[in-house]
Amino acid sequence: MLSAPMQQQVNIGLIGGGTVGGGVYKALQANGALMASRLGIKISVTKVVVREIKKSRPVHIPAALLTTDFHALIHDPEIHIIVELIGGTTTARSVVEAALKAGKPVVTANKALISKHGETLFALAKANKTNLYYEASVAGGIPIIKVLRESLIGNRVVRLYGIVNGTCNYILTRMKAEGAEFMDVLADAQRLGYAEAEPSLDVDGHDAAHKTGILASLAHGFWINPQDIYVEGIRHIGKLDIQFATQLGYTIKLLGIVKCLPSLKKSKGPRQAIQVSVYPALLPKDHVMANVSGVYNAVLVRGDIVGDTLYYGRGAGQDATASSVLSDLADAALDLKCSSRDRVPAFVDHEKNGKVLSTGELVTRYYLRLGVSDRPGTLASIATILARLNIGISSVIQPEGHEGATVPLILMIHDASNASMQKALKQIEKLPVVKGAPVLIRVEDFE
Repeated sequence: MLSAPMQQQVNIGLIGGGTVGGGVYKALQANGALMASRLGIKISVTKVVVREIKKSRPVHIPAALLTTDFHALIHDPEIHIIVELIGGTTTARSVVEAALKAGKPVVTANKALISKHGETLFALAKANKTNLYYEASVAGGIPIIKVLRESLIGNRVVRLYGIVNGTCNYILTRMKAEGAEFMDVLADAQRLGYAEAEPSLDVDGHDAAHKTGILASLAHGFWINPQDIYVEGIRHIGKLDIQFATQLGYTIKLLGIVKCLPSLKKSKGPRQAIQVSVYPALLPKDHVMANVSGVYNAVLVRGDIVGDTLYYGRGAGQDATASSVLSDLADAALDLKCSSRDRVPAFVDHEKNGKVLSTGELVTRYYLRLGVSDRPGTLASIATILARLNIGISSVIQPEGHEGATVPLILMIHDASNASMQKALKQIEKLPVVKGAPVLIRVEDFE
């Protein structure tokens, strides 16, 4: 592994000069001297890889630092740390793998890369006696990776709840405040730059799933296959659901959820069952997570010793992400200075027997909204289907003031498995009195 030079200066190569890369460069210019005074090490940007040298950028980077050749940067002996900030899982993967094979520490903000290829990349880092740092990959400026990896090292994480996608949180916040429909708020969010022109990654839950999978892997010591995560977005949430949730004492949020459940029996001993899910949920309106608004993120971690702890802040943006990258650069520089490859291992094997709960096994309470014909026997026919599947109804609301052939019917459902509820919905949808697709939202009480 490379050692820091005698003059206590570490040279870094930035790969990516866009919003995040420019933010890191700007932050180092502003606070580099402060970091050097605290670390005893100067962190210097030696080269910045970009696609087009003459392109206009949000942050000015001197032309003398710019290059288009990431291979030369990685193999330059004068560059000690590689910072990957280009995103994606193709070129970014090639960059990170090449740097790790060269024995150089890598800092990345790439949640998709870590989620999809993290297990391979960390094995590669270990094999080449170097390290991979990824604080900025989850929740922007919130130091949640360091919290799970170091601060809560003496705890088993029994629950983790994350509002980790600012776009969805912004949309749901405005829907509640304005009584607006999803598509109207999405269109305005796109106009304002809070949502992408192609918003599927965010509003369908995939971005949150990347981040939740990383947190689950770190919390439980084995890599979570992204395909094992149950993912549901917010497209089906309507203003009626926001309205009725409020009347019932709830707020709707898109949650990433990691739960440690009772062990499963198997021939060679117990397996730890882990729920890893992303879906919109009704949260009690007086709970702190229900009051995380706008583009902000929050992660609640429950340790078996410490209890509940909460981490809140900006989950994206140039400065928030740059702050986390600088934190990783400080760790990487100190590791080089002290010749320490890995002070606290990123992942351990203590729970490799763990199993991610299948989609059908998920058990929660539910909010169910149906459009039904307003005539006698409607509720009885629906209740009969639920009863046959041993699903209990805790309360029913049939609000007044809705006229026409179809009126809303809201049922709050006791704990039931996802498999049972999906089976019930298929039967309920076939009833002549039910019009349109049911809306099913889970309820989370943080118990």
